[in-house]
Amino acid sequence: MQEIDRERFDHVPERLSGLVDLSYNLWWSWHPAAKMLFKQLNRQAWKESIHNPVRMLQHIPPEFLEAACEDPEYLHRYDIIIDRFGRYMNSRGSWYGEEIHPDQHSSIAYFSAEYGLQHSLPFFAGGLGFLAGDQLKECSDLGIPLVGVGFMYAQGYLDQDISTDGWQGSIEELLDRDAAPITRVLGGDGGQLVVQVPLIDPPMYVAVWKVQVGRVPLYLLDTDIDSNRPEYRTISHRLYIGDREQRLRQEIVLGIGGWRVLRHLGISVSAVHLNEGHPAFALLELIREEREAGKDMEEAMEAVRNRTVITTHSSVPAAIDTFPAALIEPYFKSYLHAMGMENTDFFDLGERPGHRDEGFNMTAFALRTAGYHNAVSKKHGSVARQMWRQLWPDIPEDFVPIDFITNGVHLPTWLNPRMGGLYSRHIGGTCPYWKQEHDNPAIWELIDELPDQELWEQHNWLKNKLFNRIKERKRRKWAEGLDDPLNLVAEGLMLDPSALTLGFARRFSTYKRADLIFQDQERLKRILINPLMPVQIIFGGKAHPDDDEGKRILQRIYRFAQDPAFGGRIAFLEDYGEQSAQYMVHGVDVWLNNPLPPWEACGTSGMKAALNGVLNLSILDGWWIEGYNGRNGWAFGEQSPPVDRDAADAAAIYDLLEREIVPLYYRRSLDGIPHGWVAMMKESIKSVTPAFCARRMVKEYVHRYYRNVLGRESGPL
Repeated sequence: MQEIDRERFDHVPERLSGLVDLSYNLWWSWHPAAKMLFKQLNRQAWKESIHNPVRMLQHIPPEFLEAACEDPEYLHRYDIIIDRFGRYMNSRGSWYGEEIHPDQHSSIAYFSAEYGLQHSLPFFAGGLGFLAGDQLKECSDLGIPLVGVGFMYAQGYLDQDISTDGWQGSIEELLDRDAAPITRVLGGDGGQLVVQVPLIDPPMYVAVWKVQVGRVPLYLLDTDIDSNRPEYRTISHRLYIGDREQRLRQEIVLGIGGWRVLRHLGISVSAVHLNEGHPAFALLELIREEREAGKDMEEAMEAVRNRTVITTHSSVPAAIDTFPAALIEPYFKSYLHAMGMENTDFFDLGERPGHRDEGFNMTAFALRTAGYHNAVSKKHGSVARQMWRQLWPDIPEDFVPIDFITNGVHLPTWLNPRMGGLYSRHIGGTCPYWKQEHDNPAIWELIDELPDQELWEQHNWLKNKLFNRIKERKRRKWAEGLDDPLNLVAEGLMLDPSALTLGFARRFSTYKRADLIFQDQERLKRILINPLMPVQIIFGGKAHPDDDEGKRILQRIYRFAQDPAFGGRIAFLEDYGEQSAQYMVHGVDVWLNNPLPPWEACGTSGMKAALNGVLNLSILDGWWIEGYNGRNGWAFGEQSPPVDRDAADAAAIYDLLEREIVPLYYRRSLDGIPHGWVAMMKESIKSVTPAFCARRMVKEYVHRYYRNVLGRESGPL
């Protein structure tokens, strides 16, 4: 049972009480009309709450609510949206129910270390988390019986603060749990539910919270409770903590503790899906339960394999969590004894063949114990089969059982509402249900019917909105006395809305090569400060708090942004997150991506940009190998790797900018519209949207994995 603390909302009139329930369900976040219900109460209160309706409703003065109760137009919209929300939540009809399992009652348990859902819940670091968040939202829309398990990170991942010399620092800011869209899950005694992680020495306990993502519940684990030892209380404080022992504790809690919570809640589970190897200990707990039920070890492992899927995202062995045996053994002594399992057998399951000295490898363990395995793009599938072929030494590499399902993005979340309105006006007449069927490529051929002028004007409106957002953030920080003039320059106040604008926003890992475009600084300066055809670049992203090399790359870019020689044509957005990402993928002209191949497993930010007509300039790696068709953006890096890869790839970017991209952008007709550019925008929208949306991705998971697992004759796990 969960419960909203309604005493905090005593001032909300009964006539508007549906706003409280709506605020605690993230359904509102991907339905613009629902979002407007909060915004129209008071636009400034919405802005001050940082688009968090729970916080807004708690603090908005009663007179604004009373005014809404007297406004027939507002009440009419309110009644329509609350009715839509109720029908969505209570509907028995769905794609999943009609196409797959009309009477399926068991759930698919989805485990992930991070979830990118909405910025009021800072439980994400990057693409893996947004992928998980989009998966939950799309499963909700399709009626798939998913239940999520993750962590309540009180300090999130990183609140970035950049000093005047460009060095990344951190701001300590605890999540105000009572002003976020989360609720405590209550136990039988009426207090918050607390569950023990079984058989771990010394004992661990987790309190349970819940986020409602449409029709999908997400349960969050919290170790910061009195019943835990002091060193355990901080397990759930921060995402991807650098301390190895604390990271091990996190993954014990997420996997074993997360499964135990589902058991305690009485949730019937027929399949388990792991998003990367971090929660792999959940499979160990499943095996232990099968052993406890009387199966021998091989039977227990086979029962688990039949019901489990792992999606692996990494292309880099060094990025996978590994733990020394000496670190793991003390925690699992009682656990393995209860399973009747020897230490050597346990560590064999976590060994990367030929690399036992690395320790217990979480992804190797997950691949051995799960029955279904997939990479996140076609290219990544071949990389993963080569990377893990030694787990199946008797099988040719091409037949290693690691398939691929290319990632996709949740269209209602990432498509700008105004751009969606434009599509509705010109697609909706022919296909009124285009939003429900947006994974159908035939629908998107209608994009060619969009008037060039309307599409171009809409894009420029979003571009101006991005620049206004940048200026407003700097104004607020300046007004609080927290900024330096040098930072104002570096963070975008000199940007020109009429100039061709490139966007680059990624995690600042070294292989992402964020500073690649600065290889030849003089050539770049000539491109940027061309008086007739200027170009500017906006950067955003965070380095891991323990990644000093990533911080140095960030600092280098920040100093270029401060350098007058670049003419104010470079900007760096501080504390880039979900909200900044929305503005960026909607508002830049070109999305730049240049990781070192083949380490880009997929990448999804370019997909989000393409939905909104932003063109991609990307190296041929990850999803872009599948997405690029020669007419919807630009690609480079297809040649065999040269001796100096960085110099060659940077030169390819300069060549494309000078010869194709910049001239095309500035080639205007008498009406002031770059029709050639707009034609590429249309091609990008219609080629990328249906192929790289989360709806297509989730349906693939259902047809290729979930349906097979749920269709087995044996009962729930």
